[in-house]
Amino acid sequence: MEKYKNKYRSDTTRLKNHDYGSDNWYFVTLCTHDREHYFGRIVGTQNFAPLQCASLQPTPIGKTAHQYWMEIPNHFPFVVLDEFVIMPDHIHGLIYFNKPDHAYRIQHPNQFGPQSQNLASVIRGYKAGVKKYATINNISFTWQSRYHDRVVRTSRELKTIRSYVQNNPGNWIKDGKNQIFA
Repeated sequence: MEKYKNKYRSDTTRLKNHDYGSDNWYFVTLCTHDREHYFGRIVGTQNFAPLQCASLQPTPIGKTAHQYWMEIPNHFPFVVLDEFVIMPDHIHGLIYFNKPDHAYRIQHPNQFGPQSQNLASVIRGYKAGVKKYATINNISFTWQSRYHDRVVRTSRELKTIRSYVQNNPGNWIKDGKNQIFA
């Protein structure tokens, strides 16, 4: 680990030499601060095929998180939403960047400096919108400061991630460590 301004910094998990504004599939995970269950609770049963019958019973901030996720393409028209799930303390989402000006981007890739029209700007806008809603409505809510992303590299990986996202509520039940509600 390196130090910056006398503070330790975590190494980046970003894919080296990848332009995060380029057309690609991105799998993102956004967590709440201290994994607090702000978004709701998982309801279901352990007795019957939990992968099919588990779902989030959302809180008002959970409903807003869902609504604002669906509105991302209104603010970033190049974003195509795919599978996503909101869990009590995190969100998983698959998004695709589809920018028609491909030739321009190859000559002018995203570089260090002010960031826009890339994955970081999309996630920053989303997180800011949800936080602003919470603040305006006096809802206690805080995001974890960072997020996890993965550049999806193969169709097999894309299929695996889609399945993981779809099955996340059922896996919450199967985990046994998480509280569920019938």
